[in-house]
Amino acid sequence: MKDIPAYGLWVLVIINSLIFIIFAFSFTKPRTTRDWRSFGAFSAFIVALFTEMYGFPLTIYLLSGWLQKRYPQLDLLSHDAGHLWWTLLGIKGDPHFNLLHILSNVLIFGGFILLGSAWEMLYKAQRSHTLAISGPYATIRHPQYVAFITIMLGFLLQWPTILTLLMFPVLVVMYVQLARREERDALAEFGEAYVRYAENTPAFIPRWGRNTEKKSSN
Repeated sequence: MKDIPAYGLWVLVIINSLIFIIFAFSFTKPRTTRDWRSFGAFSAFIVALFTEMYGFPLTIYLLSGWLQKRYPQLDLLSHDAGHLWWTLLGIKGDPHFNLLHILSNVLIFGGFILLGSAWEMLYKAQRSHTLAISGPYATIRHPQYVAFITIMLGFLLQWPTILTLLMFPVLVVMYVQLARREERDALAEFGEAYVRYAENTPAFIPRWGRNTEKKSSN
């Protein structure tokens, strides 16, 4: 097993990138320019991630001097070295079975579940020309973008790279801007109904306490 290289596995880069991109595509089924923009940004993040995970470890290469000095026992060309949080936090054992890695998997798969549920509700609403206010939309106004951000955050916990760490805040800002544009379009289409919905439903972070109070009062 030690003879198998940790990097230069470009077939794995392509296969893993396609799996996650196609998986996300099956949930989102982008149709509008805005849909393709959000999906394309997410796809770029995925490709950048797996390129460093299995192709060329650019982050390890750029930090090699500091890492070798700080962690002289670390094999920089091993796959485990790419789990930088595992190294930097001094976590012992297999990096694939620590709490950080488990949390990252929960965020990734939870994000995909939220993404699928959100786009199903949105698709039904778009077909009937109604406002999406059920399912995840009953809790937050933009669950699809929250899902993308959650998935990316999960990958950052699992395999942080300089490029994806730089991309993450840029993509978050882009998703927030896309959400604001969607709100303007929804306001123009649904008017007062959307105003009431926006007043009672937060954009990105659920207000669990307030929702519980509303349900109990009803």
